[in-house]
Amino acid sequence: MALSAKQRLTRIERVINYIHCHLDQPLSVESLAERSCWSRWQLQRVFTAATGFTVAQYIRQVRLSRAAELLISTPQRQLDIALSCGFDTEISFSRSFRQMFGCPPGAYRQRGKRSGMLASINLRDAPPRPPQMHKALLAIRVEYRSAFTVCGISAPINGLFSAQPDFASSVPRLWRRLARLARAAHLEPEALTLIGALDLTSAEENRGRFPYWACLEHESDFADQTLEPLTVPAQEYAVIPHYGPLDTLQNVLEWFICHWLPQSGYRGVSGFDLEIYDPAFRIDDPESYMEYWVPIKPR
Repeated sequence: MALSAKQRLTRIERVINYIHCHLDQPLSVESLAERSCWSRWQLQRVFTAATGFTVAQYIRQVRLSRAAELLISTPQRQLDIALSCGFDTEISFSRSFRQMFGCPPGAYRQRGKRSGMLASINLRDAPPRPPQMHKALLAIRVEYRSAFTVCGISAPINGLFSAQPDFASSVPRLWRRLARLARAAHLEPEALTLIGALDLTSAEENRGRFPYWACLEHESDFADQTLEPLTVPAQEYAVIPHYGPLDTLQNVLEWFICHWLPQSGYRGVSGFDLEIYDPAFRIDDPESYMEYWVPIKPR
């Protein structure tokens, strides 16, 4: 009898849970397939369809992300961390770590900032993924970003959780105004990285009303004379990748807040949420890509 989608998901969840609980032990595709009651080929196919990763890719990234967290949050020796995360030697650990994070473990520890870490995938009640998406929508990263300054225009809006939300109409109007200002100054906004900054530091006190900034990552006399500067403070973020039309983003954010965050080991903090748009982003294009950055802290 064929398995339902829910039954397949439950099996994959058990595989993911087993991986996370046994990172210090050998984890071959064959052994995981045997536990899941699928063949190796079936496990690979279902796992990749559900997560966007092959089994080996997921194991490697979770091991290295766990190691990165231990480097920052504990005084353990690198060798002990390597062994506890399933690496046979410190040399193989250092080589793999450098490939994923672009620096050796010691430099990562010295920097002391979470960056490039894959957070554990939570498949429960996840929003559907569009068929053209090749990477896992649920593969949320944890990233540190230093303070940075952008230039843009702002307006107060009523957010999604206010009594009378006007987000859907006010925000596009603000971006259209920014585009007109940019073109009047002979800039092409389509060639620039666009950043939406939601100043949520006082949103709760103001019953869901907050300043929204439509910004350009661009330095020029135009920015100094026509746009206002905004400095976003240094912060750790959960980075949510989003593919497809922007009108589906609300469902993803609701899933993140209601299901991912409570089980993640992190908590949300008041700060600046960020919308970072690929220069090729088009609001109704099913192939478009953007990222939503939510300020977080470890619990």
